[in-house]
Amino acid sequence: MLKGEYVGEAKRRRQAEKRAEAFAKPIKRARFNVLTMGTRRSETAFMSEEVSWWASEGDELLGLIARDTTDDDYLWMVLARDKIGRFRCASLETDFRDQGHAEKMLRVEMMEIIEKGEIAEFGEQGDETNSPLDPFDIPANLSDDKLHPYFKMLAEEPGRAPARKVITELALWLAPQDPHFVREFQTLGFDQRLWELFLWCAFREFFLDVEQLEAPDFRCRSHLVDFTVEATTVAPSENGILKDHPNPKTPEEHEAFLRDYMPMKFGGPLTSKLNKTNKDGQRYWEREESKGKPFAIAIADFHKMADKEELGPMTYTQSALWQYLYGSRVTWRFEEDQLIIDSHEIGEHEYNGKKIPSGFFDLPDAENVSAVIFSNAGTLAKFDRMGVAAGYGAEGYGYFRVGLKPNPDPNAVVGEAFSVNVSDPDYTEYWTQEIQVFHNPNAKYRLPFDALLGATHHYFEDGQLQSHSPNDAVLSSFSMLFKYVGGEGEESETVAI
Repeated sequence: MLKGEYVGEAKRRRQAEKRAEAFAKPIKRARFNVLTMGTRRSETAFMSEEVSWWASEGDELLGLIARDTTDDDYLWMVLARDKIGRFRCASLETDFRDQGHAEKMLRVEMMEIIEKGEIAEFGEQGDETNSPLDPFDIPANLSDDKLHPYFKMLAEEPGRAPARKVITELALWLAPQDPHFVREFQTLGFDQRLWELFLWCAFREFFLDVEQLEAPDFRCRSHLVDFTVEATTVAPSENGILKDHPNPKTPEEHEAFLRDYMPMKFGGPLTSKLNKTNKDGQRYWEREESKGKPFAIAIADFHKMADKEELGPMTYTQSALWQYLYGSRVTWRFEEDQLIIDSHEIGEHEYNGKKIPSGFFDLPDAENVSAVIFSNAGTLAKFDRMGVAAGYGAEGYGYFRVGLKPNPDPNAVVGEAFSVNVSDPDYTEYWTQEIQVFHNPNAKYRLPFDALLGATHHYFEDGQLQSHSPNDAVLSSFSMLFKYVGGEGEESETVAI
């Protein structure tokens, strides 16, 4: 190339780079994650480090810059929606010497794609075989009185727009072989299906490849682990002695509620999953996908709905779960200003004349359950907060979070309180922050801590319950949704909804 031609080419390249700045803008990782939750493969966490995230106007195209941790160079990737709407890699180039150069070339690539006007064709992968699921497509023959009240709230209330956006994007990745998902999500199975969707997000955030099975519900894999998970929920009791809810008010009533009533509520679905067999008489851990590997049960408490007067019990029932799992409870006292925790074995739980043995992990065949996974965050509030953090907050609404996180004070007996404005541009949250893993000391196949790195892990050692929590763990929280009312020139106020 002659010198003049070289100078001309360099000038044209600089002009293109300058013009391309208008076609792609940097975005928060939280937004990129919502739109690409099912895109990443597990090995990418070990091969590369993501450093910046980009989007065109209207999020038609997404861009990613990552550093190759082996070669210490950079790559750019353009992602576009495939035929069913999922963002997937459509263009890739590697071997850039620095991040800045890779970002310039990414924006040029995105500009050229947009100017060609063939974005839909650009995103086609050629392997799309299923139709997308629309969780908000209500069949004409489904009457309004059959819809779950939480689904109606989600679908109709303007302030729930963040959760609607998140769930709509996630639903594109749901397995097509589950034809009942939408119907159950809209009706009586709302809690169970939302819990499964939350778990799928959490497992993906743990950098696991997640396969949805008929049973158990999930197979989770990476180059380090391979395990299966069955999801279940604690549901309201429609009959029997547990039907009449205690509704504890005093400290003594709360203690009795957590000591006996709630262990029975947790025990029902857990023992049901422990004993369930398929038509061939196989338990979950005996099925082909689970043989010879860890198997876990994931449980959430939806046994009583929250209302305007009271939070749902799920915010504080986790202490009842570990008592039932390990057949042990703790008491605490102070000696010379030092906190002393004592463990006490529990033989059984009794409520209104009904008794069940304590210690789920000691039941026959329970050695096949490697761990019980729990979270009190598989709720609409979580999906709303994740949507707001991604920039999908509803105009005219405020979102605030109040809760408890682990207290670093070794003498603390309660968590450390926090409150935060979820709409703050610097707010971050993760699907995995509230995940708790209770490890079975008798497990035939242990679930490695590294399998769910970033969760809170509980285990028994030398007769004492031990716990390890990440710095950003959350014990429990609730969200407050406010609508700002009052137009221009009027006094503004907030209304809690």
